[in-house]
Amino acid sequence: MTNLANPHRDPPPDWLTSLQSLLATIVIAVFVITYIVQAFQIPSPSMETTLLTGDYLLVDKQCYGGGGIADHFMPYRKIRRGDIIVFHYPVNPAQHFVKRVVGVPGDRIHLVNKRVFVNGVPLAEPYVRYFKPERNPFRDDFPRLDVLDPGINADWWVQMPKLVENGQLIVPQGHYFAMGDNRDDSSDSRYWGFVPRENIIGRPLLIYWSIRNTDDLPIPASVGDKLYHLAYAVTHFFQITRWDRTFRVVS
Repeated sequence: MTNLANPHRDPPPDWLTSLQSLLATIVIAVFVITYIVQAFQIPSPSMETTLLTGDYLLVDKQCYGGGGIADHFMPYRKIRRGDIIVFHYPVNPAQHFVKRVVGVPGDRIHLVNKRVFVNGVPLAEPYVRYFKPERNPFRDDFPRLDVLDPGINADWWVQMPKLVENGQLIVPQGHYFAMGDNRDDSSDSRYWGFVPRENIIGRPLLIYWSIRNTDDLPIPASVGDKLYHLAYAVTHFFQITRWDRTFRVVS
């Protein structure tokens, strides 16, 4: 019988080995980004001071499961009050929002003078910050059906009365009530409603990079805004990086 193996066969050229390694790396990276983690940028101050504008996050897409059969035997965890979640904005699913879960299905939510009560008990929230001293009755004493805030979504304003009982908003099954840690400057469930379970992408794991705000830079008239900011970020990487926040675990 002929031995097809050739012990004296020449090894593949270096370029072919490098190409194979590159392709394997790309396949692994695509798999990880698609199914395990995903990168997101914080574009607004609604989660200050937990998350700042300019923070770049890695989000764990597998921690809560995918709602399929595998959820019953894999070590996924339930979504809990206090979890920070990344999700598709219910009003415009093309946008991604990041907020903190305040109410889970079945909870009764209301606010009194900015203080959150869940099922009649005040919620301990050491991460919450207030930056505006002026009072807003809709925002601070939610739900207020007698006050119409200009920032509220029209569909939510129509739906909300059906879910309010004895001054408390009842979170329906399969939905979550989410708010920003910056309670005075956050477009959240008070203004557009609940987060459906299927909209939730995952939970932030890590701030892998954080940059200072560069929006107030003097931009030459002949240079495009995005191009200038990109060039500035590349040439001033060490100066604009918030090193004290880089590689910080999100909690």
